[in-house]
Amino acid sequence: MELLGHNFTGSLAIPSSNPLRRSSLCGRGPTLFLRSNPFSPHSRRSFRSHSHKAEPILVMGAMVGEEEETKQAKEMAAARKRWETLIREQKVKVLTPKEAGYAIQLSYKTLLDVRPSNEHNKARVKGSTWIPIFDVDNTFDVGSLSRKITNYVMGGWWSGSRTLTYDKSFISKVEEKIPKDSDLIVVCQKGLRSLAACEQLYNAGYRNLFWVQGGLDAAEEEDFQREGPQSFKLAGIGGVSEFLGWTDQQRAVAAKEGWGYRLVFTGRLLGLILLADALFLGAQRLGPLLEELRSH
Repeated sequence: MELLGHNFTGSLAIPSSNPLRRSSLCGRGPTLFLRSNPFSPHSRRSFRSHSHKAEPILVMGAMVGEEEETKQAKEMAAARKRWETLIREQKVKVLTPKEAGYAIQLSYKTLLDVRPSNEHNKARVKGSTWIPIFDVDNTFDVGSLSRKITNYVMGGWWSGSRTLTYDKSFISKVEEKIPKDSDLIVVCQKGLRSLAACEQLYNAGYRNLFWVQGGLDAAEEEDFQREGPQSFKLAGIGGVSEFLGWTDQQRAVAAKEGWGYRLVFTGRLLGLILLADALFLGAQRLGPLLEELRSH
């Protein structure tokens, strides 16, 4: 992942007292992946245990060994420290989604949405300004195709994650729309891309920055006025896990909605099982039929 001029591969784990707690960031090449819900227990992977294991990983279709992985993990840790410093020194103020919603309604602060288009199209805050720091890679050259295949094989089919590219003109696009003396609230889906954006914006001269902790994953529907077909919490999911309802976000919704919501996904699962059985039985019958046709 190319982030703020660095290439990172690794995970980010921060003490529970820190507002960046339990977030996981993983990148391959110039792409950015949020490996899991940052509020899920499964996303707790410490930098120490990650670099100790030091298993080779795929980056842009090539094997990267222990030395390269450790180097990129160190760069990720350095970025984490910079972000912690921004918050500790209050160069970037922290808001909960509810506080951000109040700030927009009562003081008319600008909300900058830095999510990629696939998340923004599902759900967005009414009246927000959308300028993605990373967006979906729609190119089809050899390099991008290799990254897309790697992403799909490494879990994109399950999570619905897309290969993303960093927009080098991000700052200039923000400067065109938002004055530097504005009170600017920055949000993404899980809270990490927006924090990376805050660092770039601060370095570019923006001094009234607010970061939405946990992103829209942590927002309730009443926190913001929503546009789009999905709820805020469901905008960042996809793939087979979304189709089957096996994401943390959907489980949380199911706990509120009850059995009616669960039955939809139970029906989908049964449908997949029946389809697999039908394909298996069809393949069994097709073999003898082909042999019979060959014999004639």
